[in-house]
Amino acid sequence: MANLSTTPSQPHFSYADVGGGLHRYMLRVYGYMAGGLALSGLIAYFAAQNAFYEVIFDTPAYWIVLLAPVALVFLLTFQMSRMSVATAHICFWVYASTVGLSLAGIFVIYSTVSIAPVFFIAATTFALTSLYGHVTQRDLGGLGTYLMMGLFGVAIAGLVNLFFVSSAFQFALSIVGVVVFIGLTAWDSQRVREIYVTADEDNVTSKKAILGALALYLDFLNLFLMLMPLTGGGRRRW
Repeated sequence: MANLSTTPSQPHFSYADVGGGLHRYMLRVYGYMAGGLALSGLIAYFAAQNAFYEVIFDTPAYWIVLLAPVALVFLLTFQMSRMSVATAHICFWVYASTVGLSLAGIFVIYSTVSIAPVFFIAATTFALTSLYGHVTQRDLGGLGTYLMMGLFGVAIAGLVNLFFVSSAFQFALSIVGVVVFIGLTAWDSQRVREIYVTADEDNVTSKKAILGALALYLDFLNLFLMLMPLTGGGRRRW
């Protein structure tokens, strides 16, 4: 049985080589991703409407809500091959739900009026970039190392800014983050396409689709979050 390696196995292939299987696989990937984002958004909105974030703020539950998605990402990434398809599905939807709870603070900090246009910009940017990564015959693998370095740099800088709280630094960091996640979107889109193997059993294809959806979900989510501080439309209630 084919493994779940994320190393591209069919670089520079044509659609004629894989028939309609690739099309169905990619529809599954984007379907899972869109469903996960919709679930996260709905949970975030209703949690904010019920003052969930204010209730758990400064309590141990706050850290549980923040760290649970991180734990689930590692679980899905490193234990996927050992899971059944059903378990992988459950973990993915639980992950999307916990992200929704952690995102409730977005509706507390920013008004809905300011969130909507940024979401549209993020969705449009993601769609165009992902489409490019999906259809291009140019090998984007060489960008991967630099993009991952940029990702770690953005993460470390973000942690540092939690202590120094500089709005100017956050603005600059957001610009860099947008560039990094646009690049990651194209790279991941090509990588998700290229790990498709026609000879895979259906359960392996399903697991690859879930991993692909998770990668693209994270790209979109972080692109959206990096764009939010650039709007200047935030408002705090506390």
